[in-house]
Amino acid sequence: MNMTDSTLERGYDTISSDRVDGTAVYGADREKIGTVTNMLISKREGRVTDVIVSVGGFLGIGSELHSLPWSKLSYDTDLGGYLVNVTADQLKDAPRFSESDRDRAYDRDYQSSVYNYWQVQPYW
Repeated sequence: MNMTDSTLERGYDTISSDRVDGTAVYGADREKIGTVTNMLISKREGRVTDVIVSVGGFLGIGSELHSLPWSKLSYDTDLGGYLVNVTADQLKDAPRFSESDRDRAYDRDYQSSVYNYWQVQPYW
């Protein structure tokens, strides 16, 4: 289930992670560039650090997975999804991994490459 406008209209400050998974991600041109598949949470800080975004493919087959720092996303009620100030090409060129190599998302070297690519201060 995706986040709905009613969640925001009710004034909730928090949301269940299962409502974020499956939410569309829109690029700077307001076109859909991917879908949130997971949220990464820092065990030490207890906060969301990144989201995993699935790009391309068909029904999850052949898609690429990319980490996006949580700070890059903002929820847009008009779009009903997350808006990022990046293009589809920038996301496609970003560090990525495959479904079979999902553990790579937790690797500090990979995370460093993500934060360097997006020019965002790492959370650690």
